[in-house]
Amino acid sequence: MYNELLFFGEILASFLLVMLAYKLFGKIGLFVWAGMAVILANIQVFKTIQIFGLVTAMGNVIYSSIFLVTDIFNEVHTKKDAQQSVWIGFFVLLAVTALMQISLLFIPDASDLLSPHLTAIFSLLPRIAFASLAAYLISQSFDVWLYSILKKKEGKARLWLRNNVSTMISQLIDNSVFTLIAFVGVMDWNIILEIFITSYILKFLIAAADTPFIYWARSLKKTGTLIK
Repeated sequence: MYNELLFFGEILASFLLVMLAYKLFGKIGLFVWAGMAVILANIQVFKTIQIFGLVTAMGNVIYSSIFLVTDIFNEVHTKKDAQQSVWIGFFVLLAVTALMQISLLFIPDASDLLSPHLTAIFSLLPRIAFASLAAYLISQSFDVWLYSILKKKEGKARLWLRNNVSTMISQLIDNSVFTLIAFVGVMDWNIILEIFITSYILKFLIAAADTPFIYWARSLKKTGTLIK
C-alpha cells in the first residue's frame, strides 16, 4: 500500500499547492502552475510504477492538476484565460525541450558526474514532448471548449457536473493520444494497454477528487479573499 498512500498524498499536495498559488498570486499563480506542471509531468512520465496491482507511468497527478487550473479559469474568470493557460503550457514545454536538446550537445568535462543521467532522461524527451504537446493541445482545448459550453447551458448550477464531465472526457482523449504516440513501437502492447487502462482509471479518480477544490476556488473569488 506504500505507492497507493503516496498517490493519494500527491493528489492532496498538488491540489493544495494549486489553491495556494491561486490564493497568493491570483491568475498569475495559475499561469505559473500550468507551465511548471507540464514540465514536471513530462519528467515524471519516464518512471513506471505499480499501483493498485497495475503498472503505470508517473505524471498522472501533476498533469491532471492542469485540468483543475483550466477549469478554475473557466469557472471563475474567462474562457480566454483558460485557453491562454493552455498556450503558456505549450510554449514552456516547447522551449524546455529545445533548450535541453542544445544542452545535451555540449561535451561534458571529465569531472562531470551527471551528464549521462541527463542524457538518459532528456534524450528521450523529444518523442515524449511531441506526444505530450499533441495530447495536451487537443485535450486541454477540448476541455476548455466543453466546460464553457456546459457552463453556458447550466449557469452557476451543477458545477460538479461540468467539472467532472469535461475533465473525464478530456482525460480520455489525452490518454489515447499520448499513449499511442509515446509508447507504440517502444513498449510491448500488453504493457501499453495496461498503462493506458491504469492511467485512465487513476485520472478518473483524480478528476473526481478535484471537485471540492474548484468549489473552493469559486468561493475565494466570490468572498474576495484572494491576496492578488
